[in-house]
Amino acid sequence: MAKVIEGLYYSESHEYVRVEGNIGFVGITDYAQHALGNVVYVDMPEVDDEVSAGEEFGAVESVKAASDLISPVTGVVIEVNEDLEDQPELVNQDAYENWIIKVTLADKSELDNLMDAKAYAAFCEK
Repeated sequence: MAKVIEGLYYSESHEYVRVEGNIGFVGITDYAQHALGNVVYVDMPEVDDEVSAGEEFGAVESVKAASDLISPVTGVVIEVNEDLEDQPELVNQDAYENWIIKVTLADKSELDNLMDAKAYAAFCEK
């Protein structure tokens, strides 16, 4: 069973957002990294790029497949996880510690459209 953490918000495309104040840390879930297998490349946007909820912002490539990253929230990228440029496998080691982008949230009410841990765990079991 993939790890699901309480207090995060989850999307049906298997991204999560951890919210601290007005900042969202966006990454892929443990379920997603298991499904992908060994991650070999993470394509990330640039700092100051805008991301929109439900829109692609990058991609994760593994030995098995490439998967688009879909932003769970709208906002402006304030930081990318540069560690993933040289060590994309960090996503496999701990998907929740190794977020992909950090964004300033444009509209926190968008979080209401995402699943909590319990709903996401049930979604993954389907």
